[in-house]
Amino acid sequence: MFPHCYPQEAMQYRSGSQIREDFLRFFEEMGHRRVHSSSLVPHNDPTLLFANAGMNQFKDTFLGAEERAYSRATTSQKCVRAGGKHNDLENVGFTRRHHTFFEMLGNFSFGDYFKQDAIAFAWDLLTSPDWFAIDKDKLYVTIFEGDAQTPRDTEAEEFWLAVGVPKHRIYELGAKDNFWQMGETGPCGPCSEIYYDLGLAASETGEDKPFGEDDQRYMEIWNLVFMQFDRSITPGGAAELMPLPKPSIDTGMGLERIACVLQGKLSNYQSDLFVPLIAKAIELTGFSALTAEEGAVSDAKGAASLRIIADHARAATFLIADGVNPANEGRGYVLRKILRRGIRHGRLLGQDQPFMHEMVRAVVTEMQVAYPELIHVEPRVMKTVLQEEQQFARVLAVGSRELDAALLDARETAFKKWTFEIGPELAAKFSRNDVITKNDGSIDIEETEKAIQRYGAANAETQKLLDQLKDRRLHTLLDGRTAFRMYETFGMPLDFMTDAARDAGIEFDMVGFEVAKEEEQKRARASWKGGSQKSASPAYTSLDKTEFTGYTGLRADDAVVLALVKDGVGVPELQPGDEGEVVLDRTSFYADSGGQVGDTGWLYPTDHTGALADVHGCTKPVQGVFAHKVTVRRAISIGDKLDAVVDGTERSATIRNHTGTHLLHAALREVLGTHVKQAGSLNNRQRLRFDFSHFAQVADEELQDIEDIINREVLGNTKVETFVDVPIDVAVNEFHATALFGEKYGDKVRVVKIGDFSTELCGGIHTGATGEIGLIKLTGESSVSSGIRRVEAVTGTGSLAEFRRDFDLAKVASSLIGGSAEAPALALQTRLNAQDEELKKLRRELDQARMKSASASTENAADNAVEVKGVKVLAQKVSGLDRNQMRSLVDTLRGRLGSGVVVLGAETEDGKVALIAGVTKDLIGKVQAGKIVGALAAKVGGKGGGRPDLAEAGGTDPSQLDAALSAAASTVGEMLG
Repeated sequence: MFPHCYPQEAMQYRSGSQIREDFLRFFEEMGHRRVHSSSLVPHNDPTLLFANAGMNQFKDTFLGAEERAYSRATTSQKCVRAGGKHNDLENVGFTRRHHTFFEMLGNFSFGDYFKQDAIAFAWDLLTSPDWFAIDKDKLYVTIFEGDAQTPRDTEAEEFWLAVGVPKHRIYELGAKDNFWQMGETGPCGPCSEIYYDLGLAASETGEDKPFGEDDQRYMEIWNLVFMQFDRSITPGGAAELMPLPKPSIDTGMGLERIACVLQGKLSNYQSDLFVPLIAKAIELTGFSALTAEEGAVSDAKGAASLRIIADHARAATFLIADGVNPANEGRGYVLRKILRRGIRHGRLLGQDQPFMHEMVRAVVTEMQVAYPELIHVEPRVMKTVLQEEQQFARVLAVGSRELDAALLDARETAFKKWTFEIGPELAAKFSRNDVITKNDGSIDIEETEKAIQRYGAANAETQKLLDQLKDRRLHTLLDGRTAFRMYETFGMPLDFMTDAARDAGIEFDMVGFEVAKEEEQKRARASWKGGSQKSASPAYTSLDKTEFTGYTGLRADDAVVLALVKDGVGVPELQPGDEGEVVLDRTSFYADSGGQVGDTGWLYPTDHTGALADVHGCTKPVQGVFAHKVTVRRAISIGDKLDAVVDGTERSATIRNHTGTHLLHAALREVLGTHVKQAGSLNNRQRLRFDFSHFAQVADEELQDIEDIINREVLGNTKVETFVDVPIDVAVNEFHATALFGEKYGDKVRVVKIGDFSTELCGGIHTGATGEIGLIKLTGESSVSSGIRRVEAVTGTGSLAEFRRDFDLAKVASSLIGGSAEAPALALQTRLNAQDEELKKLRRELDQARMKSASASTENAADNAVEVKGVKVLAQKVSGLDRNQMRSLVDTLRGRLGSGVVVLGAETEDGKVALIAGVTKDLIGKVQAGKIVGALAAKVGGKGGGRPDLAEAGGTDPSQLDAALSAAASTVGEMLG
């Protein structure tokens, strides 16, 4: 094994990067395979929002579902805890150790070594002078104390004693702290934690407390999990633990924490993993009140904001690099919260302009050695962050003013109530700004004492007042209904408002907010005419589920009518001409879901003597109940038996587009990157539409590559396989199937697999092979919203129609370009560009001719000016000039007058009036162009205004233009007085 008792030497400073490398190198020397971090987006665990532990990527190996070519591994795993069960977001920046993004250093044994070696490895790395050289007298360890099900972990205690840990430094803890389990069933076992004593300086109270009584002083740095049991549930509901045939090891040590220790700091933020980022935050926000070192640990104003920006920049950079984009739900929503929280704290430091995207560059600089992939995605990440900053700025432009006013009103309301409670005599000693409160509403005695002394109160009286204030609380509350109004009206994010309230020391009325939200949702449901028929019609709620037979055929014979609905109300019968819904006990009609539209077709009597109804679509008003939207030809009653027949032509066209969507999704990921995720789709008879996450417009060359790829798959005529009733974990972990946007999946799912090209979870209907699609033609690409793009396409006969239109256009182009050797599209573009340049040239020449003519006609215009109270006024009607030309002419005429007023009027091409007035600089103190043009515009049915020296107006009555121009002189005269 290892020598465990070393002559103690002082710890040597190690950078965060060196610590990471030394950890991995140590375990490589101990026979471990170095494995690169997995993505933050778990690809093999639908239960996880983000990777949050080193063992995530090895979960299948521990469960025995996956075999690896090694039995020992070591990693530095990227982790995010900012959503779901593990959510540290609200604490980040306000504590020494909480982070949204962190790295988990770990070593793992898959049925290889167990407790003795795991403990020996850990102690050797931490205390050996050749490695971290931590003073062993600073270390404490814990073991599992045992419970009714599991014995005390005496084994671990013996191994800790063997490596040299004194017995008085080994503590027993319960299952909450020292027993780990993967889930209700499966691998589990006791664990040992290693703690480091940061010293009395780390204690928040300053008291010298023993281990276990001061969480700030004694910091957990490493957790060793001993997976030795398999937990199962007996038929009677009791838990049963059986020894695993191959016990395993899973350990985790936070890089940020061990860096804090090895760099001799009290806070993770003081380590070199954060200080350079805090320095960058100071630079970008212009907040110079603190140094980076002070910002890392200080409680001073602004310090927490600097830490939040540094931390959130790391999280956002890595999340976007791993394919997450800002959105309003799921992982994208968590990212949006992180980004916007960082942006808001930048604003608290005085930075109103975009800056977080520049933090990305700093993160990449610090992390590129360990994660070289960041270098290649840096431009995309920066652009995504900048877009989010710009979008958030638009939201805040209006909403922040409302929020600030609401917070101020909350303070004023609370202060009035508080002064009433403490009485007029005591209240008279204060103004609103003198009472300083903490975040919990309690009075900050020290700061308030300063306020009292400003009033000149004697010391004795000061002490008396403070004694009366000690137990008082200024309870300030931001009304939840007010907050919900800002949420609905201005799009203010809830977390933004709660953070702002907390930072202002104001309680957020979450109960009132939720009540207001629920009331609004009820109103929306009541007024939503196109909403769920479940709420509109009780006729559906008690029905049995419809049996769907449409996967294997177009007909469902002898189906029984279970319910009929007309105008949202259940009826016993539908008459000829009625429109309504028919619910059957079994049907071949696919109902709207997963982007595929419902089938159309007919309902026939069992003897097929003529259609009973035309079916225009099919929906699921209640889960499992299929409602056929019909126009009735012959009467239908509840209890009737009939045959449901799908329109095969429509169905074939729709499923060609649906299978085409799967091919398109896979091709987009191949060409644009694996960050592409489905954000919505539509597959009907005419076309397919696919929305997906992507940060920029898809280039024409990329679209052509995508089109080439999917049509190669079509021409390959690959079989489309459907696997039914597949357990969800098998679908995700073994099939590696992609889940579709907006769909909810049960324990058993359908998997649609197209060769090795595409595998997705999908409940829709598909072609038997890709060749049935015929051909896929992309028809457009556009933006849907921030970070979401849309591609549209046609298949089958739709592609044929598209190619015919293109061919007709090509023939027209050929007739225009003659016998050019270039491709028709390129030749036509060249021809059109040349014609466009010619048109621009002709327009310039025409404009020049018009100006020349207008200038010539006004050559002697100054002679026509009239003098009013010593001011020359020239009013003239012009024609054939646009507004730009009229402005130029006004400048020319002012120059010719030298000093005076110029008014030009014209009838525009659309039959309206344009007026422009100009005043020379020496006269704007006496008369202003805006007032002149405004008065004249009223005479032609318009209004206008502008600068004192130049102003414009419009009007709707050209018949009064001459009269308006004639009134220019008298209008100027009235203004001159």
